[in-house]
Order: sequence, then C-alpha cells, then structure tokens
Amino acid sequence: MPLQPHMKLLSVDDHLIEHPKVWTDRLPSKYVERGPRIVEIPRGDGLAPMQSWLYEDRPYPYIGLNAVAGKRPEEYGLEPVRYDDMIPGCYDPKARIADMDIDGVEAMLCFPSFPRFCGTIFLEGDDKELARLSVQAWNDFSLDEWCATDPARFIPMAMVPLWDPALMVAEIERVAEKGCRAIGLPDNPINLGLPSYHTDHWDPVFSAMEETNLTAVMHFGSGGFPPQIAPEAPFAVMITLMGTTSMAACTDLLFSPVFHRHPNLKVAFSEGGVGWMPYLVERADYVWRKHKYYQNIHPTIAPSELFKRNISGCFIEDEAGVKNRYDIGVGNITWECDYPHSDSFWPKSRARAEEVFADVPDDEVAQMVEHNTRRWYNFPEAGFKAHNADEGNAWRPNDGKGPEAAYAGMGAHGGIDDVQKSLGDLFTSN
Repeated sequence: MPLQPHMKLLSVDDHLIEHPKVWTDRLPSKYVERGPRIVEIPRGDGLAPMQSWLYEDRPYPYIGLNAVAGKRPEEYGLEPVRYDDMIPGCYDPKARIADMDIDGVEAMLCFPSFPRFCGTIFLEGDDKELARLSVQAWNDFSLDEWCATDPARFIPMAMVPLWDPALMVAEIERVAEKGCRAIGLPDNPINLGLPSYHTDHWDPVFSAMEETNLTAVMHFGSGGFPPQIAPEAPFAVMITLMGTTSMAACTDLLFSPVFHRHPNLKVAFSEGGVGWMPYLVERADYVWRKHKYYQNIHPTIAPSELFKRNISGCFIEDEAGVKNRYDIGVGNITWECDYPHSDSFWPKSRARAEEVFADVPDDEVAQMVEHNTRRWYNFPEAGFKAHNADEGNAWRPNDGKGPEAAYAGMGAHGGIDDVQKSLGDLFTSN
C-alpha cells in the first residue's frame, strides 16, 4: 500500500511570486526608486494596465513567470500580467498553505521568481550596494515573512551576492542564524561570467555552507539556457532539454575538486529529474577509470562515491528514475511539486504521486517523499525555527549518518509560456 495516508509529501522545488512591496518595504529610502518595484504600464484597447517589475530603470514585465496553477493545459501560453491573473497562492503564503492542503503537500521549498532561481538579476545590477541590499531584502522576506507564516510548512532558502565571495560568506552566516536551510547557487557559473567550480574562488563559500550545514540548491537553468535549439524548433524542444543543465552541472562537480575539498557539502539538483543519473554516473566512472592517469582528476575516489555521498536530485514524475532507484540510491532521491509552474500537477499532486509509487515498497516511498528531505535539508517536523535544537540530528555527508545509515534497518536500498520569453527571462542572465 504505497503512499499511505500518514505519509507526508515534502516538496523541494516550488516557486513564489514576490508581492509588490517586498523591496519597497525593506530597502533604505534612498534606494526605493532604483530598487525593484511594481509599475503600471498602459496596454490600450480597454485592457487593464500591465504590471511590471522595474529595477534600475530596466523593465521586467513577466511578473508571473509561468504561474499557471489552476489553469488547464489548453490555457497555457499566456503569462499572467497582473497579480489578479494569478490565484492568491502564488504570492500569498497563507493562501499557499491552503493550496498545499488541497494538494496533500505537507511542506515545500520555494525559489524566487523575479530575481531568478538564485538571484542572478542582482548580479546584473549596476549599483552593487543596492544589489547587495536587494539580496538581503529578499532573504528577509523569505525567512521572516513567507516561511515564518508556518515554520513547519516551508523549507527556507536564501540567495547570496554572487559577485563577491566575502559577501556571500557574510550572507550565508547571517541567514543561517535566522534558520535558513538552503542557498541557491548557479548550476553553471561560467555562463554568468563567474569563475568555475574547478577554481578556488568558491572555497570560502562552500566552507561556510559546510560550517552552517546549509544545502546548495542548484535549479536547472540557474546558470543559463540548456543547449541551443534550432530557431524553427518549437519551444517544447527546450522544455524537454531543460534537465540537461543539471546533467552538465553534476558531471562538472563530480570531476572538480569541490567534494574532495568540501566532503560535507550537500548539493541538491532542483527540477532536473533523476532518470538520467544512473547512466551519467556509470559513464563518469568509466571515464574516470580510463583517463585519470594523465588528467587532473582525483586518482582514488570514483565519481560514483562522491555522487552517493554529496548529491541528491528530485522529480515531479519520473517513472524511469523510480524504476532505477536502486542504481541511483533511494537515499539520494527527493520529491517535488513545482507549484505554481506548468509542470506541477496541482491540485492533484498527491494523486499523481500515488500512481508513480504504486509498485514501490512503503519504506522506500517514505524515504523519497519525506525522510530524505528532512535529512538532506536538516528540516525537522517542528520546522526551521527548531534548527538549533535539532542540530545534533542534522546529517552531513561525511559523518557516517547519511540516508543509507539512517534507514539501514528498514531494508532500503539507499545510497547516499508569450511563454518562451518569460522562461527566457527566468533563465538568462543578460
């Protein structure tokens, strides 16, 4: 009887739409006119004005960014241009909780929308002090307003000032004190003009995340678009290929020094699926065995060992991944809802999960829908406000208490849409 009524669904990938006062209420008064704010743009033909974000005089008109929860697939393709084009759960945390109850979802982690998945909007900012304060303002909104609405229902994440490692460390330490659980980082930093993960540029950041036990969440596309598609190809081609950014980032990290220098770093790939993982890790091990002798590759630790210890992935529906869960590692798999985006099954996420897990043993279902997430994100049932009391139970990859150890007695096979424009704004950094 998989997915029994008592099993709680914890989603590690969802999205919030920032309300109009997130920055105007939090930035110093001298920055309000240059910081992110909502403006009304006339449309004519008797239509209500379009609402748009304005940041440093640059307009960002797609406020909803694929916020289509409550619409039928036949209605996809027109982005919300006003808040009243969306259901309240997109931007109101109390309404979000009500929608979670309808959907049978216990808790969720919500990525930003206007700033993009890990705050790359502010990486583009001309005034870097305004950008830094805007990052902090979003984090305070996320932690003190959105997640604080019910600390047991939201897994809090934050962003960092990506242009300066020292500022990143300072913000990691600041939000960790407030109970943050995850930090958004780009899956491919070089596309953003940042140093790669093969350099030592990121070492202070990763060390700070190890010390604070925060998880690095790398949403697909956070470092730019997936592979270029033909100009004649339908947008469906790009949607299908979006997860390949997670594949590329995973491979990059496995052959980098990151997990050798930072054995307790937890990296979670968001919305990239898991079905590709067995082949990719197998291929990485094959390449490692053949080519480690003449390249700058770690000679004794195989990529598969690092994957099991340091990486998790999530899925909305991924029947191939569920069938191959033992090759991935049950302890490395988590579940996601993706509310309010078009991939979500809301308000029938639980019903779809019941179908996906129909042939999976109960103990493994419980791992993938709840317990893995609580361990990878150090998120107790009492919620993020209990983080200090729960610190002793927090799992770190290198402490011998990974998911496979936690569930060893359970017999689990653990191991460690104009749409194109709106999603283009979401992914691209320029």
